Amino acid sequence: MPGFPPPPPPPNPKRRTNAIIIGSTVAIIAAVIATGVVVVQSTDNASKPAATTAASSSPEEDAAEPAVEEPEPEPTYAELSADDFTIELRTTRRQCFGSAGCNVTVEPELSYTGLEDIDPDAVYEITYEISGDADGPVIETAELSDETTLNYSKSLISTASASTKLSAEVTDVVERQY
Repeated sequence: MPGFPPPPPPPNPKRRTNAIIIGSTVAIIAAVIATGVVVVQSTDNASKPAATTAASSSPEEDAAEPAVEEPEPEPTYAELSADDFTIELRTTRRQCFGSAGCNVTVEPELSYTGLEDIDPDAVYEITYEISGDADGPVIETAELSDETTLNYSKSLISTASASTKLSAEVTDVVERQY
């Protein structure tokens, strides 16, 4: 029998290679998860205003009390009146007959002069009176929806002479209820 113990068996290189591959894979997965958590937290923090606290608390206390988001208040909109609008008439057609007067086709050009926002979901009926027709004032109604969409009918006005000036005035605004 030899006087010294047998040498230890050489390490298995395949077993060591597998350990390195598994360890590297675990490290990569952990890095991807950590990056995802950081991105999600930074996105959430960017959308919320920073809050200050009077005393610091431990992370366990912060996790125990979920943050309560306050609901945004309902927007308030103006109650519109005739004084909130100005109106001009745009002549789209004129046919005159000498001393017999003219047939004039006009359409309204409304402008909102109020200070508050208009309800985007409401539909308003805007009544206006056109003066200058040979038979007396003509009353028309336009419909305002989506804050900017105005639906109206063109008005055919017969004037007593070619020099007659047409004018218009908003007389009433009513919010249509559905």
